[in-house]
Amino acid sequence: MSAWLMAAFLRGLDAGETVALTRAMLESGKILRLPSVTRPKVDKHSTGGVGDKISLCLGPLVAACGAAVPMIAGRGLGHTGGTLDKLEAIPGYDVHLSASRFEKVVREVGVAIIGQTAELAPADRRIYALRDVTGTVACIPLIVASILSKKLAEGIDALVLDVKTGAGAFMRDEAQARELARTMVDLGTDAGLTTVALLTDMSTPLGLTVGNALEVRESVEVLAGGGPSDIIELTVALAREMLAAAGQPDADVEAALADGRAMDVWRRMVAAQGGDPDAPLPVAEHTEVVTAERDGVMESMDAMGIAVAAWRLGAGRARKEDPVDFAAGIELHAKPGDAVMAGQPVLTLHTSEPAKFERAHEALAGAITWAAEGTAPSPRRPIVIDRIA
Repeated sequence: MSAWLMAAFLRGLDAGETVALTRAMLESGKILRLPSVTRPKVDKHSTGGVGDKISLCLGPLVAACGAAVPMIAGRGLGHTGGTLDKLEAIPGYDVHLSASRFEKVVREVGVAIIGQTAELAPADRRIYALRDVTGTVACIPLIVASILSKKLAEGIDALVLDVKTGAGAFMRDEAQARELARTMVDLGTDAGLTTVALLTDMSTPLGLTVGNALEVRESVEVLAGGGPSDIIELTVALAREMLAAAGQPDADVEAALADGRAMDVWRRMVAAQGGDPDAPLPVAEHTEVVTAERDGVMESMDAMGIAVAAWRLGAGRARKEDPVDFAAGIELHAKPGDAVMAGQPVLTLHTSEPAKFERAHEALAGAITWAAEGTAPSPRRPIVIDRIA
């Protein structure tokens, strides 16, 4: 298999070969049917980013609008955060549900977010471990087969993809990200799954937090009707796509955020998966504030630099089996386009081990740039760059 993966990496796979690989991986295990879930079933997949807590807001919001969201999510690896790690920062939250309990939660609550089970696409898990050690991760056909084999195993009717591009994305180059989105949309559609992709910007972290417990707090703010504008914008855009794909294009997404329905679903989901929605989240024992050295307007904030710093503080992992510090991470007090004064807080670093501050600062060197005095910063490109269907 290692030799075959290297051949696929070097020579590529055509569309027929990618379909065959996806189907073989899908059929290597169990396919969920969720027969008792009568609502249209739709999921979303993100290719991973920095501060990307969208799933936490999105799943309950789409469920509050009438669709079912059976979501199988992943853990963070390297600089990207994982939805499961964020949820496990909530005391008691169980991401390891049996297939029958998963179906029950989706039926009764409208949404459940769990990890990949041993029964779903087991070939993908084995192959991914080999891709990691053979240096064949960055291969579009292999990425497509990995993602779609797991999503097709969920028994969903529709899938919306959030394909990120920019400094903090897995696919930094926009042309490559666009190719990945196009390939996944075509393959998902050919498999009988309504599939749409949004190409989105990941040059700057999403929201104002990076790190597991910090991002859960921010997600709850959004579900309560507040939170950062970029998180709200992307959550609403993806929710509209999911609901349209599920046959509910007229759902009032903004109203479900504003009137508390999405928050109600969040609380029910957390409780149904063993968590306490009212329990205090982990808080770091040590913090350090980074201040602006001079007056100015922030020109850019490199998502990769912020991500690596958060990772070094303990928020991420280098290997799949490594533990994470749920309380570690970074708060952002300013974003590109904001004017700040000398001495004003720009970042707050959180960790349980103060010895980690030094290496985090090394990662932050050059991560923030400032506009020249008297000039306005370059306009930021939109969060949603394109829609691919």
